[in-house]
Amino acid sequence: MDRTAVLAQLRTRFGRDPRLARVFDYVEANLKEVERFIKFALVGTLGAVVDFSVLNFGILVLGFSKPIANTFSFSAAVLNNFTWNRLWTFPEARDKPVLIQLAQFALVNIAGYFINQAIFLGLDYLILHRWGVLGYNLSKAIATLVVLFWNFGVNRVWTFGGI
Repeated sequence: MDRTAVLAQLRTRFGRDPRLARVFDYVEANLKEVERFIKFALVGTLGAVVDFSVLNFGILVLGFSKPIANTFSFSAAVLNNFTWNRLWTFPEARDKPVLIQLAQFALVNIAGYFINQAIFLGLDYLILHRWGVLGYNLSKAIATLVVLFWNFGVNRVWTFGGI
């Protein structure tokens, strides 16, 4: 079953609500971008697995300090995400030199890291620190969602633009 048939079935089943009808209209009109965003999010999930795996391997097996292990794990995740996004999410954007795209992708992700830190620490300090573990995990989740949209938007326009 192709995408349009799936969307038609979903619209028939759930599209009576005007709010959902607008969502379906947007998805149908922007199917390629929605698909790219989903791929980008899946690649980001894989990147998180790489990040945490390299971090824990560096600390627990190699005996690296946390900042050193975190630097390696962040770098490994960025390289992983760049590779998969270039090959799978944005394959049409391979006409740019790979090193230029990698540098752009890295800069966007470094900026995203600082945005994430600011949101994470700000929410935790101002509001959620009273909730303990739940609070800082909620802060991290909100920060991660914001940065997901930042990374996708900027990489879509700048790093992988022109498609």
